[in-house]
Amino acid sequence: MKLKDVMTPNVEVVEFDSNLQEAAVKMKSLDIGALLVREGTQLVGIVTDRDITIRAVAEGLDPKHTAVAEVMTTDFVYGYEHEDVAQAARRMGAEQIRRLPVLNEKDELVGIVSLGDLAVDTANDSLKGEVLEQISEPASPDR
Repeated sequence: MKLKDVMTPNVEVVEFDSNLQEAAVKMKSLDIGALLVREGTQLVGIVTDRDITIRAVAEGLDPKHTAVAEVMTTDFVYGYEHEDVAQAARRMGAEQIRRLPVLNEKDELVGIVSLGDLAVDTANDSLKGEVLEQISEPASPDR
């Protein structure tokens, strides 16, 4: 099975110069916890509800005057639509990520795969368990 078979297409994005309040409102209206960040046509990062909380609100930044670019994660992992689901799932586990942007052969964004997509659409129960265990391991320092 390939990533294109389990991904969610038509991914919602936010522009890198949008403010955090705009991103949060979009997340709320779509009932999602992350948005991919775009500059023009290029994917440049990902911003999560946690990024907004920890990197902005907890630091006292004003969501109306802080750009998404200031708190987004720029060192993100992605996969390709023709990549094997098992291979991508293992990488998600190793990197401890819950969402994987999916690109086509032209490096254009075509979808996203979440841990939930893998749980619902992948028949390999041992793979699901392996990935969930890796993603759920506590980050350092140990808790």
